[in-house]
Amino acid sequence: MSSNPVTRRGTVFAAALMSASLLLTACGSDGDGDGTGNKAAAGTRGDKSAEVRSVKAENGTVEIPAAPRRIVTIGNTNLPFIDLGGKPVGVTEVSDAELAVLPKEQKAAYEAAEVVGSSGGDVDLEKLAALKPDLILVQFHTNDWDKVGKRLESIAPTVLWGLDTEWKAFAGEIAEAGNVTDELGRQKAEFEKKVARIKKTHRKTIDGTKFVDVSRGDWSDPGTFYIADIGCSEIARDDIGLDLPAAAEGKDPLAYESLPFEQIGELSTYDVITYPVDAEGRPTEPFVPVTKTNTWKALPTVTSGRALGVFCPGNNSYGPVNQYLDSLDGALAALAGKL
Repeated sequence: MSSNPVTRRGTVFAAALMSASLLLTACGSDGDGDGTGNKAAAGTRGDKSAEVRSVKAENGTVEIPAAPRRIVTIGNTNLPFIDLGGKPVGVTEVSDAELAVLPKEQKAAYEAAEVVGSSGGDVDLEKLAALKPDLILVQFHTNDWDKVGKRLESIAPTVLWGLDTEWKAFAGEIAEAGNVTDELGRQKAEFEKKVARIKKTHRKTIDGTKFVDVSRGDWSDPGTFYIADIGCSEIARDDIGLDLPAAAEGKDPLAYESLPFEQIGELSTYDVITYPVDAEGRPTEPFVPVTKTNTWKALPTVTSGRALGVFCPGNNSYGPVNQYLDSLDGALAALAGKL
């Protein structure tokens, strides 16, 4: 499952919110060109001398430039491409929370790009076409693609990913399409090294320990929280091997179900609780109400120091996932002598 939680219920939630209201506008255009009557923006598809290659995507096999220079990212492709060293010429808006946790150079790359759409989903095709992109990277729901895909493809070769794309595949395919595979290789090797070290260092802690990952988003109803089984907790479960609850096969993720604060006491059946914190180790703003309840404060897991804050800046690209692994490593180390 793709993840750029981001700080919301994993990237799938953020993308779903974005895609559900996605509207593309082309003022003064019929949607088949760049607003000037041309079928494609100058310097893109009309340049037959450019070397091309083919990539497989949700929208089929797409012929793209071998070395694209002017890339526009839409939806959840923004930050993964930048994380891999890409410098898009156009982006859609991301939340302030997402920008706040970006490394300085990545934030600069994002801010240097032209914003062609809002976080609410509106994308200005005329502005996009004026950038003369030679490649567009997109992730949103296939229903939205059915409405606007042809209009994007009329501007430049467009590569689509669905919302259910697994995060490692997502990162790898963005790297391939955007021609940033060198950085992908470095980050992937770092990821594998961190996973191996954590599994070796904390094997005794991991084996036989019941974990639960709880969270709360800024979209959550007052007085509710949820058990996280997608996003970064998915990485902890599938790659590190933590015993974390997950939905039965074929069922909606547990994270989709809001639980009332009255059920916080039921978390006492787990040996260790993990919860979201920011880069400074403070509970994230949406989760603070949980920590202020008397029920939370009275949990044996909390009073004994077995409730661990873990920082997850994102979960659909190797850079933020590697930061998450560092935080998880430190959290597991803090359990020494407490189990």
